[in-house]
Amino acid sequence: MDTIANLARFRESGSAQIHPVILSGGSGTRLWPLSRAAYPKQLLSLVSDRSMLQETVARNQNDVGFTGPLVICNEDHRFLIDEQLKQIGVKPQAILLEPVARNTGPAITAAALWLLDKDPDALMLVQPSDHVIASLPRFHDAITHGLAAAQAGMLVTFGIKPTRPDSGYGYIQAGDPVNGSVEVLAVERFVEKPDRATAQRFVDSGVFFWNSGIFLLGARAFLDDLARLNPAMLEACEKAVRAGKQDLDFFRLDGGAFAEAPSIAVDRAVMERTERAAVVPVDMAWSDVGSWQSLREISQPDDDGNVLRGDVVASRVRGSYIHSDGRLVAAIGVENVVVVATDDAVLVADAEIAGELSEVVEILRQRNRPEPLTHVTTYRPWGYYRSVDAGLRYQVKRIMVKPGARLSLQKHFHRAEHWVVVQGTALVQRGEERLLLRENESIYIPIGTAHRLENPGKLPLQLIEVQSGPYLGEDDIVRLEDQYGRA
Repeated sequence: MDTIANLARFRESGSAQIHPVILSGGSGTRLWPLSRAAYPKQLLSLVSDRSMLQETVARNQNDVGFTGPLVICNEDHRFLIDEQLKQIGVKPQAILLEPVARNTGPAITAAALWLLDKDPDALMLVQPSDHVIASLPRFHDAITHGLAAAQAGMLVTFGIKPTRPDSGYGYIQAGDPVNGSVEVLAVERFVEKPDRATAQRFVDSGVFFWNSGIFLLGARAFLDDLARLNPAMLEACEKAVRAGKQDLDFFRLDGGAFAEAPSIAVDRAVMERTERAAVVPVDMAWSDVGSWQSLREISQPDDDGNVLRGDVVASRVRGSYIHSDGRLVAAIGVENVVVVATDDAVLVADAEIAGELSEVVEILRQRNRPEPLTHVTTYRPWGYYRSVDAGLRYQVKRIMVKPGARLSLQKHFHRAEHWVVVQGTALVQRGEERLLLRENESIYIPIGTAHRLENPGKLPLQLIEVQSGPYLGEDDIVRLEDQYGRA
């Protein structure tokens, strides 16, 4: 049966619509140095012109059977995610803000509670925001196959037909068909990441599938099982949603209550323990893009098996992934390596162990280095700033303010600032003054003076900022007024 027609009949039947629930957490370690804690991989354009988050949301935007997405994200990423959704013309139902990281169990629980308040028959299609699915027709077919089971109260997951004995994935052992459906099978057990020999036996058996981390769940059925299996999580999340507050375009879960929830994955909290788990096997060219090597595998290589991105020159190079985020990278006579260059870091690794980046990132964190956390370019809701140079008692930045956007009204106790407009028009508030600056004009902001920068034009505002003073940290900002709720 045609997938779109089936979903259309599902919608017209008066049945509950499917609510895409997008999980956008992540610490930004597995694809370092391109991915950082402040800008993790789901926000990057790695496999197309759109970010992985945008690709995930777009899978469920055929306007047949699906509602707008419900996104759950780290509070620090909220403006970036909001902007990326606007770029592709998608209005979410809501963006739920996690005040602290608590893994997928509490995140999905909060989403289910929020949805039930709006739709008592809510069906959730839970998806990580950083996976690749190359065959959308097969993905939509799998959703169609799982609909009846999910509506009947089964907790449906999607199992990927394995192409190799990969020890980096969890596995699902499938059992008998559910209600006579050969497309939906009962789950016998979940298995954590096995060793390679065990993974080979799993693949050879034909009854094991990779655990995709994608679920089709009735919100009520999920919460009913959770009440029995992990009541502490349910209680904490109920309080977090009940005490949550709307903040601009976001719904902020209560921090104290959410922090009481145990930090646990949904697999361990519910799926491994429920008697209602079902799996839909599917071959949809899926990847969790968990390493640079896996990104190379899903990309189109050249005749030498290389994937080259950005300003790269390669001679006598084979089977390698080389990515430049700006500067020229030249490679000669190497094989099976990963090279990734950004403005402030260069990764060089054997492709076979390039997935073991967490230890390097942890060393950098222990040394209090900024590279695991932020890029040279830092994004804000009004635009971005980019560090150009820094030294004793000075720092130079390039600032871009989007048309119609403005920064907070603020002051600094330890630094003065000098702004030079390079492109566009700046409206500056300095104390009681309001001044309009055009290209090649400048202004000085003394220490302790309340000030605000605004772009009243229709083009991006570009300016150079020179900071001077005894302390230049970003925490020397006192926001007096802010349209983004940060004052």
